Amino acid sequence: MSIWTRISAALAALANGEPLSVVFDRLRGASVPEQSVGFTIAILALGAKMAKADGEVSRAEVTAFRRIFTLPPEEEAHAALVFNLARQDVAGFDAYARKIAALFNPQGAKICADSHSLLIDILEGLFTIALADGSYHEVEDAFLAHVAQIFGLDEPCFRAVRARLVEGAPRDPYDVLGIPRDASLAQARAAWRALVKDSHPDAMVARGVPPEALKLAERRLMLVNTAWREIEAREAA
Repeated sequence: MSIWTRISAALAALANGEPLSVVFDRLRGASVPEQSVGFTIAILALGAKMAKADGEVSRAEVTAFRRIFTLPPEEEAHAALVFNLARQDVAGFDAYARKIAALFNPQGAKICADSHSLLIDILEGLFTIALADGSYHEVEDAFLAHVAQIFGLDEPCFRAVRARLVEGAPRDPYDVLGIPRDASLAQARAAWRALVKDSHPDAMVARGVPPEALKLAERRLMLVNTAWREIEAREAA
């Protein structure tokens, strides 16, 4: 069953006037299919908060979502509805971010590996939306850095995601792998293998990324492999 079919139940609640925060509360602690719905709503909701334009969802924004999700034309209205409801909600983005962090990390500071990886997946999705217009602004960087902080993702983790996705950003291979610059070759190899394993479609689906959003792994894998080859070449020189 398509995630866009499962998401209809959540949209029905929104259409009946329930705040988006209530929908997040309902999804908390749910099974993987409902986590997938939560993942989709999280990116749409925070993406809406990050967008500057007012009014209805634009074609450029739908295009941005297509870079993350396999979005059938007949389901564009569903995505647009979530986007616009989130944008009209009086709640600030930080309130949404805390709801999302609680949804996928109910243990708070004792974040488990799958929750940590899923929150990184969401952050990468938001970076993809931010870059849809071909540029990356300081206000977007500040927004995403604050979201990462609320998610419990540290500065090296944020730098790693930014290095993998933002053209023109410092792309030190150690940053891409999320390791210190004085890491040994063995540490670099271990980080590379962990990221490759973490980006496997089966692993992503198991932690709650919907199959429709597996495009997120493609660029990550390309840059992670490039970073490892560069580090390996430096050590061999």
